[in-house]
Amino acid sequence: MEDLKVGDKLYNVSQNGFGDFYRYSFSEVVRLTKTLAILDNGVRLRNKPVKSLINDEIGYSLATNRWVYWHIVSDEILRRAEKENEVIAIHDWFRDRSFNFLEKTMIYNLFKEKGIL
Repeated sequence: MEDLKVGDKLYNVSQNGFGDFYRYSFSEVVRLTKTLAILDNGVRLRNKPVKSLINDEIGYSLATNRWVYWHIVSDEILRRAEKENEVIAIHDWFRDRSFNFLEKTMIYNLFKEKGIL
């Protein structure tokens, strides 16, 4: 467990209620003080690694809220975030769109062709 350095890439995952999607935020350390790491999005973190009591991950807590953590980015996290962002985009596209009868027919026929009905 080591302190953050300028250039370290971090992420945070948030969720607005249990029914919401996981929302990933990414940022990079741009400045260090004696006790804080400042990210390029303005977030200030305590530059002291802490082991999470929930999942044993190492995180860095917000300067103003010790219960919100940012973690070092990994390739696995980038893949998870990409998948989740696609799910969110699909959900939002269907939520914001109303289909006319021709479009509904096309969707129905596609599902019928694939054997999903």
